[in-house]
Amino acid sequence: MKGLTVRWSLADAPQGVEAELATYVEGTSHAKFTGMSDLRFKTWRMRAGEWFEGCYVFATDEARAAFQETFTAGAAEAPGSVIIGSAPVLIEPCDVVAVAEGWDGFTPVARDEG
Repeated sequence: MKGLTVRWSLADAPQGVEAELATYVEGTSHAKFTGMSDLRFKTWRMRAGEWFEGCYVFATDEARAAFQETFTAGAAEAPGSVIIGSAPVLIEPCDVVAVAEGWDGFTPVARDEG
């Protein structure tokens, strides 16, 4: 599977940026990527005060390459960059070797408060 990781540093981000990012993902970004053609799935990950990232898995090399090219061209103006106040520190293609679904299953939610 064809992955792409986009990571921003939160080291110099404004106070409260984590809550703002979570609200953005819940209210806008989740809907944008839900059902997106050629995308198998996307996850958003964060370590408060350290980093925020999007992890994408695409159906084909071509889909990943096209998304990466478009995203990279506008990375500094991407919503995450605007919220954080800086461009991503990493835009890296990768191979996702496997995905396992656990007993409790996969729940596609915009925000999990639990």
